[in-house]
Amino acid sequence: MPKKRKTAYVCQECGYEAVKWLGRCPGCGAWNSMVEEVVAPESTDGRGLRLGLSDAQKPRPISEVEVEDLPRFSTGSQELDRVLGGGVIPGSMVLIVGDPGVGKSSLTLKVCANTARNGKKVLYVTGEESTRQVRMRADRLDALADSLLVVSETNLETIEAHVSNVKPDLLVIDSIQTIFRPDVQSAPGSVSQVRECSVDLLRIAKSNGIAVFVIGHVTKEGNLAGPRVLEHIVDTVLYFEGERNAEYRVLRAVKNRFGSTNELGLFEMREVGLVDVPDASKLFLSDREADSGTVVIPTVEGTRPLLVELQALVAPTPYVPPRRTSDAVDIKSLQLLLAVLEKRVHLSLGTCDVYVKVAGGIKIDEPAADLGICVAMASSFANRLLRPKTIVFGEVGLSGEVRAVGQADIRIHEAKRLGFQHVVLPMKNYSQLKGEIRGIRLYGAETVGDALKLAMPRR
Repeated sequence: MPKKRKTAYVCQECGYEAVKWLGRCPGCGAWNSMVEEVVAPESTDGRGLRLGLSDAQKPRPISEVEVEDLPRFSTGSQELDRVLGGGVIPGSMVLIVGDPGVGKSSLTLKVCANTARNGKKVLYVTGEESTRQVRMRADRLDALADSLLVVSETNLETIEAHVSNVKPDLLVIDSIQTIFRPDVQSAPGSVSQVRECSVDLLRIAKSNGIAVFVIGHVTKEGNLAGPRVLEHIVDTVLYFEGERNAEYRVLRAVKNRFGSTNELGLFEMREVGLVDVPDASKLFLSDREADSGTVVIPTVEGTRPLLVELQALVAPTPYVPPRRTSDAVDIKSLQLLLAVLEKRVHLSLGTCDVYVKVAGGIKIDEPAADLGICVAMASSFANRLLRPKTIVFGEVGLSGEVRAVGQADIRIHEAKRLGFQHVVLPMKNYSQLKGEIRGIRLYGAETVGDALKLAMPRR
């Protein structure tokens, strides 16, 4: 008599398991996400307890562990190398996530071609396209190389056999949601398949010293599709941001075991694919004369200074409550700054709609942008221009004080390089930098009211 298969209901969002079907997942709260899956039998032989351990496998004091620099190789893209922390580490596993059409496959294919041209062997596994489709894209991107091998396959066992035969230095999986293991009784893309395939790919990467790039899908909310455990398995998680029809793309690292998660990579979409944007500050600054409500803010992404143009529109409205809209700034932070302007500076903004936008689609999430946002909204409300060639930065407190921010010298030097002549900054930063930076004039502000007077002097 055949043995009855054991099943469990698994949430496709977070991986929560239950013995019976539930309408709502207790783990993440998602509705109708529980799917019945076959549970693999657990091994009970206890061999792991009886195996002998070598001296290298035994625990030892951390002070006796040898430390050596991790070898890296370049992807051929300075922007991607910066986000990765200096290049690709052999044996690492990198997950690239983004909306459909944002450029994930185009970027990885160019990385494969650049790596192959540098004398390394690359295996590109596509589960969504045929090899002919990949060749057509490679012709368009000028990504042809003899050491770049392409195969269309979704069976993980067959992929592992290809890896054993080819012995590549770089393995690309496009995408993880199409790969399956025959012994796992679930559909490709399910929690069980994604988890088991990811663990096997990580084992292949670590045991053979192969760098593995995995492409993942996203949900309509912009989050990684499938179980969150995938983000815990891989070494690095990169998110592509940008609209499909937009000209520029932003690459951010939300997890990186071998580098910083604050770095930012900028790319421009052209006919030949994604191209690095080395001088991003010029990209996001307008060439025309500034209007009221327009402020240039120096932000810092990791070690990279970036000047962005922020625009605010404050207009009276008869509707209650008024609208506060922004895709670039957190709405809660925007409401907090509006309350500070109304309470501390006595600007009547309670009957006005407020719209805030950053040129180029960049999102700002650092406190140093607070003062610039306040100045932009006050400038639009009063319909007054700022002092020409001026940048503004600083953190704003609830009492209206302007607090110091980090890396002020880097921000000012970037502004000076691009021809700006005036800087409105926190008084504490002004006291620290006064006399150290020449060729640009600094104005220290203790409160938001002081900053508005310095940034918009009366003629």
